[in-house]
Amino acid sequence: MDLLEGFRSAIDSLATNKMRAILTTLGIIIGVSAVITLLAVGNGVSEAIQGEIRSIGSNLVTIITDYDNSDGYPALSMGDVAAIEDPYYVPLIRRVAAEVQGTQQVLRGARETRVTVSGVSASYFSVRNLVVEEGDELTASDANGSARVAVLGYGTAQELFDDGTYPIGQSIKISGVQYKVVGVLKEKGGVGPMSQDDQVYVPLSTAQSRLYTRRTRSGEHKVDIVYAEAVSQAQIDEATQQVKDLLRERHGIAYLADDDFTVISQTQILDAFGVIMTSVNLFLGAIAGISLLVGGIGIMNIMLVSVTERTREIGIRKAVGALRRDILIQFLIESLLLSVLGGMIGIALGFTAAKVIGNLSADLTPVVDLGTVAMSFSFAAAVGLIFGIYPAWRAARLRPIEALRYE
Repeated sequence: MDLLEGFRSAIDSLATNKMRAILTTLGIIIGVSAVITLLAVGNGVSEAIQGEIRSIGSNLVTIITDYDNSDGYPALSMGDVAAIEDPYYVPLIRRVAAEVQGTQQVLRGARETRVTVSGVSASYFSVRNLVVEEGDELTASDANGSARVAVLGYGTAQELFDDGTYPIGQSIKISGVQYKVVGVLKEKGGVGPMSQDDQVYVPLSTAQSRLYTRRTRSGEHKVDIVYAEAVSQAQIDEATQQVKDLLRERHGIAYLADDDFTVISQTQILDAFGVIMTSVNLFLGAIAGISLLVGGIGIMNIMLVSVTERTREIGIRKAVGALRRDILIQFLIESLLLSVLGGMIGIALGFTAAKVIGNLSADLTPVVDLGTVAMSFSFAAAVGLIFGIYPAWRAARLRPIEALRYE
């Protein structure tokens, strides 16, 4: 028997039991579509979050307090910010921005929301690549005068003001104190806590004197986060080391393990996030892959039933000269056809499901990777082939006389 004849015979056999063939392929269909859909969603989430991280700047260095080594005290101060900004100490840093933050109640009339309220320096908006859509940014004069002015994130503005209401010049209350709205940021979107739309920004000096008054051990105004922009992405590692050396000297730290601060570059964040998402995708793929294994077991069960039902047919074919390998090939082809057919339908369903999920979410665009499609289809075919070997082997080993006697 040649392969072409084997395919024809397998197709005829499957066509005779259409409903059974369709039900047999369900496991493969579900498995392949699940693999493609879950990994597409995982890739989409990864792209969205990495896009948010990149939008902040690829050459950004972030400095925060390590409270485990600072005995619970804030370690970063305005003196540290000024030192990092000085090119004499850190020549590879171009711009610096400081931030203190916390969650506050924000009111406008009867409307109320709880959002992150950040006190920021005037350079914050340029360092973080935040664009003002209406009004103005916070200025150095706002900081010098501890002005009660605020810039709203897009989402916060939508929450507090009706459509068509011009927010610039309007008053809001933060922790019971009135602030004038001077700007509204352009919508940035984001995923979950990465969204920068649900924010309020006030001058750093205002926040330090009114909202977040805690000080460092030396009595200076605390800073929660310092953002330092390196002169280039290629020199970000060297700039990071310069910042570490400066802060160790200023804080009197002799051993690296005693650092009361943590310095993280954007490249480190992206690398760490990439490792996490790779693990998540592997986990999602493994869960979906279980469906493929279940589908393979289903194929094996049905093929064993088929061998039993067709015992007399096998006996007749052997009696007229069919060899063991002919029977083996025919049943292997039937098993392979079931898995390939299920894989093709699963791919179509996976693409469709990913597209539907993308249409339902404005912030998430599932990314279907062709490598994932090829991998899932190949795995489906392999599962069909592997789980078809035993039934095909059983069919091939049937003795013609015993098969002909079978009722």
